[in-house]
Order: sequence, then C-alpha cells, then structure tokens
Amino acid sequence: MAHRSRRTRALALAFAPMAAFIADPAFADQFKQAADGAGIDCSVSAHELTRFALVDDQFASVSKISTGTPYNDFAVTNEPLRGDIYVSVPETYAARSISFFATTKKGFVYKIACRIESIPAAQIFITNPAIAKSDAARWESETPFSTSAVRLVQAMANDRTIEGFEVRQSSALPARVGNLEIQLVADYRGASLAGKVIRVTNRGGKSLTLSASDLAPKDTLAVSIANPVLEPGTSTTAFVVGANGESSHD
Repeated sequence: MAHRSRRTRALALAFAPMAAFIADPAFADQFKQAADGAGIDCSVSAHELTRFALVDDQFASVSKISTGTPYNDFAVTNEPLRGDIYVSVPETYAARSISFFATTKKGFVYKIACRIESIPAAQIFITNPAIAKSDAARWESETPFSTSAVRLVQAMANDRTIEGFEVRQSSALPARVGNLEIQLVADYRGASLAGKVIRVTNRGGKSLTLSASDLAPKDTLAVSIANPVLEPGTSTTAFVVGANGESSHD
C-alpha cells in the first residue's frame, strides 16, 4: 500500500510540470475583440514566430518605428495569401514589449501592444464585432424587412448559419406557463433582427392548440410553429422573430 502511495505521488510530481504547461494561458491561442482604433494587448514569443490573424478581414499595412539596428528591432512580415502578419523578435532585443499600428483591408486601424514572453510560437486571433454587424445588415437588406424576418425563420428552422449573425445556444431552464413548459433553445442576433428558437411542451392532461399569440409579443415580425397541436406530454419547436433590441430599424 505504501509502495502504491509513493508511486502515485511520483506520477503526480512527474505530470505537474506538464499540467502547468497545458493550463498556463500563455501557451494557448489568444483571442482578442477590438473596435476600430482600439488597443490590443497580447503576448508574443521571445524566440519563435507569432502569428496575427484577423477574422473576416486581412492586414493591409503595418506602421512601426525602426531602430536602425537589426539586432535591436523586431520584424513584421505580411503573408499576402491570407493577409496574416508574423512577428519575430531577435534574442538581442532589449525592450520587454513591442508595439505597432496595423491597418486592415476593411479600413480598421488597431494599436497592437504586446509583452515579450518566453512562450512557444503563438497565434493571436482578432475579431471586430462591427464586421459581423455589417455582414448581417447586408443580409437583412437583401429583401424588405418583413420578408427578411420570414427568411430568418426559415434559416432557424433548417438550422442554417447566417453570415454576420451571432448564434448562442441557451442553457436556460424551462419556464412554466399554465400547462405549457417553454424553454429557449437558441438565440440569433443580427443587425436589426433577432430570432429565438423555443421548445414548447404540453405538461397538461388535455390536447392543446398553440397560436402565435401564445408565444410572441404584439411587435413580433414572424412566428412559425412546427406542430401547433400538442397532445399531453408532447413537444414542438417554435421560431419567433422580432426587432433586435440592441439596435433600431427605421
């Protein structure tokens, strides 16, 4: 028994450095969200390459101050195919951080300031919510507003993604309204439209017929119920679309 205990402790000590390595966020990919003109704080590798990648955008140019001495200056290389940039820091670099401005092909500018860390090759992914909102607005404007609401219902019913829409799966507990149990399954958010996927269960002892007014407020733009007639103990899915409360529609 004592031998087994000693072996267990030895294994724990052996795996401790590895566990620390895996758990340390410095060794993981870095995900940053930024608006136009915002600063981005990050960590770059002291000895290997660091990749910066834009989500749904590409780097167009980088502006930085050069020291004039290669042994005390970091390098930025633009990869033209994907529009990423790669940063390398020489071992002789004296400062503990780097900074530069980056302009993207979609016209955004970011100030990037990174600490130099003793980490492996790193990846930094940058997203800008304004890009997604613009894509969502473009999709919504392809048809009249009411028609776009119907298209959103169809997309939700067929479990399709829509460019620019944020889709969040819900972990909310179901709520009870009379004999109906209602649970939010997913939430779709675009520029001006918002959709909800709802599961409805009949917890009563009699058959129920659902209507749009049972599930949606008066200002709802579109509603679809997969199976309006619910026998006791059965469920159906409803799709409700209204205006996005985070934005306004003229």
